[in-house]
Amino acid sequence: MTRSSGAARPARSSSSKTAAAGTAKAAKAVAVDDHAPARAKPGRPRKDAKPAAAPVAAIDEADSAQSASRRVYQVLRQRILDLEMAPGDRIVELDLAAEHGVSRTPVHEAVQRLADEGLVEIQQRVGTFVARIPVDGLEEAMLVRTALEVAVVERVAKRLRPEHVQQLQLILEAQRAATLAKDMPSFHRTDEAFHAALADIAGFPGVWRTIQQAKTQVDRFRRLTLPLEGRMAGVVDEHQAVVDALRDGRAAEAAAAMREHLDHVLPVIEVTRAFRPEYFVNPQSQ
Repeated sequence: MTRSSGAARPARSSSSKTAAAGTAKAAKAVAVDDHAPARAKPGRPRKDAKPAAAPVAAIDEADSAQSASRRVYQVLRQRILDLEMAPGDRIVELDLAAEHGVSRTPVHEAVQRLADEGLVEIQQRVGTFVARIPVDGLEEAMLVRTALEVAVVERVAKRLRPEHVQQLQLILEAQRAATLAKDMPSFHRTDEAFHAALADIAGFPGVWRTIQQAKTQVDRFRRLTLPLEGRMAGVVDEHQAVVDALRDGRAAEAAAAMREHLDHVLPVIEVTRAFRPEYFVNPQSQ
């Protein structure tokens, strides 16, 4: 008997379909897992696991605290150097914290840093004060400064170019203008700029930073000498003598002019102490 070619094939049971679908899903899962990292067993850290990063908020908070401390330190230091905060003035950390809109912690850190520099004196159970100016420290600082600055000028004499002379002359013109205006803050800034420019021309900008650290107490003392009659004009003339000798190629005279300029700082100590004795202290006499 002949079979019909259009005879229907026997239908698969529902259980067979379910089994086939499960097999296909399992195969697909295996294929995916072949490209996925292996899961670590419970209780054991993965070997390639990276340590958790510190929370961004914690890092930002630490940076903010350091920034606040640095800002308060810079403001207080400049006030002390400018004698806006005079030797002997009391420092109240809570008041400073309120003024700067910060907590007491960054203020305390700034005060401790200033104490390390000798600009602040902390007296246990008494209080915190702007330190008085140590006379002995002035002499030591000027010894260091003179040796370094004379060496800088000797180096400048070997490297000087016309544009350097112009740079120094522009600074001196600004310093003369400050002298005529009796603008002591501007005078001091141009004075710093002159000496910093010499160190830069010498190729030793780091030397000026060393000098700045050594002359911290000298800066406070010099603020007291500027009002003396003729003092600012005399400083400008002494600077000009250094520049003139350098421009003319007289290296030895330039170095001598710088030494003479710096030698004029200390002789007026006694004059200055006469009208502000409470600003000074001589540790060796105590």
